[in-house]
Amino acid sequence: MPATLEQTGPNPAAAGPRSVFILRFISTVALWSVALLIMFSGYEILFWVLISGFGMIGLWEFYGMLDHKGLPNFKITGMICGAVMLAGSFYYFSKIGPAGSYDFEVAVLLFFLLTVFGRQMFARLRNDEPLQTMAYTLFGLLYVLWLFNFITKIVYLTPRSSSGHVTGQFYVLYMIAVTKFSDMGAYLTGSVIGRHLMVPHISAKKTWEGFFGAIIFALLCSLGLYKLMPGHLSVLNWTHATVLGVLLGFAAIVGDLAESIIKRSTDVKDSGNLLPGIGGALDLVDSLLFTAPLMFFYMRLVIHVA
Repeated sequence: MPATLEQTGPNPAAAGPRSVFILRFISTVALWSVALLIMFSGYEILFWVLISGFGMIGLWEFYGMLDHKGLPNFKITGMICGAVMLAGSFYYFSKIGPAGSYDFEVAVLLFFLLTVFGRQMFARLRNDEPLQTMAYTLFGLLYVLWLFNFITKIVYLTPRSSSGHVTGQFYVLYMIAVTKFSDMGAYLTGSVIGRHLMVPHISAKKTWEGFFGAIIFALLCSLGLYKLMPGHLSVLNWTHATVLGVLLGFAAIVGDLAESIIKRSTDVKDSGNLLPGIGGALDLVDSLLFTAPLMFFYMRLVIHVA
């Protein structure tokens, strides 16, 4: 995500706080408008297009960051594997559901491994470069697409309505909103009162004040959404909403820091320039890469959905 848990202090490299805020606001409103229209439309194919679009662009940006640093990877092979996984998972979960997802996940991971090894057979062998190439390629698939694809699973996790429409999109909406409120709380709190650096070796702007602001904002959003739409979040209760607010807020921070590690390791500021004021697709979804799996497993293992 863009700078979160931010410490106070001017940024001379920035184009100006006001212009950046306006661009970020416009991008955020546009994205939320599209996302809400798709989620409330009930058209499953649109969910898949939205998830797959951001997932594939995010994976392309990840490999682009590796290229920027000169790190070897099979970009095209990785993109093909990612497209196959997204299409296959949509078909599998829409027709069969997530109940037997273990077998599907193992098959996907085996497909990744065999495909990347097969690609390496046609590439040169030089010292440890083959191991690096395969490792970077597989890591991109796991970090970006495999984690992001948990959103697809959440869509199909809860039973369909009496009319046959999916109902899991409301839990996706809830998860995204709590995640983004965590990011917003971190940014606002860190900007106003941030003084104590959290992990300066990863980011020079993230503070402990921003950390606690993120947790509080996420908790308030979680409780507020459950109060506003209990019918659409029927598997939750006040206890679940409280616990999830804290857990998702924490996971969002970890997801943001995880991408910061990758960006610092590859010497890039943003993963791309797809979204004015925000950055790339990966900058937008980095926190979701950790909150989506957490939401899925909480619903499966704690609430015992499906």
